[in-house]
Amino acid sequence: MDLELHEWIMAGLAAFSLGLSKSGIKGISTIIVTIMAIVFGGKSSTGVLLPLLIVGDIFAVIYYRRHVQWNILFKLLPWMIIGVLLGVWFGRDIEEKLFKQIMASIILFSVVMMYWWDKRKKKTVPDNIAFAGSMGLAAGFTTMLGNLAGAFSNIFFLAMRLPKNEFIGTAAWLFFFVNLFKLPFHIFSWKTVTWESVQVNLYLIPAIILGLWAGIHILKRINNELFRNMILILTAIGAVVILFR
Repeated sequence: MDLELHEWIMAGLAAFSLGLSKSGIKGISTIIVTIMAIVFGGKSSTGVLLPLLIVGDIFAVIYYRRHVQWNILFKLLPWMIIGVLLGVWFGRDIEEKLFKQIMASIILFSVVMMYWWDKRKKKTVPDNIAFAGSMGLAAGFTTMLGNLAGAFSNIFFLAMRLPKNEFIGTAAWLFFFVNLFKLPFHIFSWKTVTWESVQVNLYLIPAIILGLWAGIHILKRINNELFRNMILILTAIGAVVILFR
């Protein structure tokens, strides 16, 4: 993974954004995935990003350790595991071009879904087992193919009417478990986590830490709606770039 300077800058920006996301700033995971896919390619980027996500998860579960709702977490976790296994099987032998097209499609769909949810006046959604199963399967499948489960898991947690800290804490533990579960498949099946990708991770960890600090101490002063809309627009543009690159 011999990167040019501008690629290191883009990867560092993605790692910084990951830190923001893990500190509790929701709705920016799509831009992280998009930047990484542009720099490293579709399937390879999933392996580069996964260890970084786990680093962020460790911070999140420590910081929000008192706010997890285990009963809510275990409603979604089994379905997500099934979704991950389906994603492993589906994505194992896909050629790079098709993988990038699928990833770009998932990113664009996530952007549309989040925009629709923001503009939707009626926020009530079902909280039955069929809803949990469908959201969990979709979240597990998309997190394996593109580390993009946020749109589905967020809607599920909103349906459970969790307060802010419980929302963040439960999601943090959920993704910590799921990302650890995904790791062996990336190492032994897809072979996207390698010694070379781990070396890249080591260089990017400081940017994650900086993003975590910024997310806690600075971003409360930013207009969240404006920031979120800007992220959605940039993500959509990035997804188009991935699709036609």
